[in-house]
Amino acid sequence: MPTFTALTTLSNKQNADALAEAVENIHPEPTGVGVFEIEDGSGMYEVGVYFIEQPDDIALSLLAAAHGAKPFAISELPETDWVAEVRRELAPVHAGRFFVYGSHDADKVPDDVMPLLIEAAMAFGTGHHGTTQGCLTALDTLALNGFHAKNAVDIGCGTAVLAMGAACLWPENVMASDIDEVATETALANVKSNGLEGRIDVVTCAGFDHPKLHSKAPYDLILANILKGPLVALAPDMQTHCAPSGYVILSGLLNEQANDVKAAYIENGFALVDHLKIGEWSTLTLQRNT
Repeated sequence: MPTFTALTTLSNKQNADALAEAVENIHPEPTGVGVFEIEDGSGMYEVGVYFIEQPDDIALSLLAAAHGAKPFAISELPETDWVAEVRRELAPVHAGRFFVYGSHDADKVPDDVMPLLIEAAMAFGTGHHGTTQGCLTALDTLALNGFHAKNAVDIGCGTAVLAMGAACLWPENVMASDIDEVATETALANVKSNGLEGRIDVVTCAGFDHPKLHSKAPYDLILANILKGPLVALAPDMQTHCAPSGYVILSGLLNEQANDVKAAYIENGFALVDHLKIGEWSTLTLQRNT
């Protein structure tokens, strides 16, 4: 599968963040967007965008010009066995009581953890990203504080690591969804390899747009580790599908994006419970008002 990158630079972080947010909404949709300060003392910021389809260079050029950026440099990356490359780099990760590992580290699993076997794959959520660690830690914190999820859903599930975390904590079945068929196939494989078949129902759809998701609502726990734009757009649907006093755990956010997402959810009837930061990434835990 080809991978394309589009890179540009700006001298103003606010403009870089605004450009990154705008790029999330173009078509074909990017698979990842990031803003990074160039560590050469220049004060410049790089906006990096990643695609699995040939990007629309005209749309990118217009967005770059509108935000005062240099034209995007678009490149196609050579075919690489990314799974093999990533596997060599991945080390087991602790997140609360969870222990995320690959099969190559099966001999390193401690006795006093909740193990989650996640192979390196072309789906987001190996446990090594600050957002996934944050969500698992927030999930474990809720459980340790006495919360028991009886009806949970993982929206934008990727590898289904969060859905599996919920299934490990509580005996009830869990729903999981993703818009990407590659992700849902990966999720199903992970569910099977973790012995959770029959416990997690995985569907392919955007947001909550699936009959099974509607039929099981309202949920007392909603997990969503995606991007700022979709999280803000989903805020009204989150309110509709979340039970009174239910919780949402949200991530996929840079620290500077968290306040905008928090504001959108407060506007839709949620209250902030916790804001966890791991490096440059934020995880929000919010509770729906009764």
